[in-house]
Amino acid sequence: MPEGDTVWRAARDLHAALAGGELTRTDFRVPRFAATDLSGRVVEEVASRGKHLLIRIAPGPGEAEGWTVHSHLKMEGLWHVYNRGERWRRPAFKARAVLETGSRQAVGFELGILRVFPRSGEDEAVGYLGPDLLGPDWDPAEALRRLEAVPERPVGLALLDQRNLAGVGNVYRCELCFLVGVHPLTPVQEVPDLPRLVDLSKRLLEANKSRSRRITTGGAGRDPLWVYNREKRGCLRCGTKVVHELLGDNELELRDLYYCPHCQPRLAPGDAASGAGTLEG
Repeated sequence: MPEGDTVWRAARDLHAALAGGELTRTDFRVPRFAATDLSGRVVEEVASRGKHLLIRIAPGPGEAEGWTVHSHLKMEGLWHVYNRGERWRRPAFKARAVLETGSRQAVGFELGILRVFPRSGEDEAVGYLGPDLLGPDWDPAEALRRLEAVPERPVGLALLDQRNLAGVGNVYRCELCFLVGVHPLTPVQEVPDLPRLVDLSKRLLEANKSRSRRITTGGAGRDPLWVYNREKRGCLRCGTKVVHELLGDNELELRDLYYCPHCQPRLAPGDAASGAGTLEG
């Protein structure tokens, strides 16, 4: 599933292509919105909110408010931008939304969520999300408060919960736990320096938001990740065999989990409070 930095880049590219343009055609290929026509209206902006994309469209004649095209990429989704008449790089049957202006065409393929609603519906759609790591509403104190609200929850689950801080996906979940030297099953209350973890989350996504290749190791000339997807190659720091497991709140939400048992030992309750097992990085 795309991380917040991937969605931020998608919003940036869609904004550059569509903002300020008048829609000449809209085609929503999901039954609920198949008859919705937003042509003639102007695209105001495209913004990301955690892992969600919001295409904001000005009101039409006689309308009291504008519109929002809300999408979530889930596992397979993506948006492409084309010049009008350019051949699509994905099969047409996978398209779920087509937005055209005079010269550009934005096509959303295999979108996990696609909804169209009046602008006032945004709060219901994304208002539950925590502070956005790449958004203007970023508030580290609020993110910390939300994480600490359930102190017994494993940090590997709390980081992935978009109600705490919006934008962390599975790759960052694993890499962040490695960088602060904690086992993903460590309760939030046992993480030695939770504010550092929050700060590092922000810094990693900011550093990667404009890159096509996600890097958490600090250098473009080396392997980009410390433990994620390295179960066959070993921890990049110490070479220990990386453990690959599944972790989620329930069977439907299980996600791949990677950690180094040497750099991220699972400590007895209370041990983490002394700082044991922390890793600078």
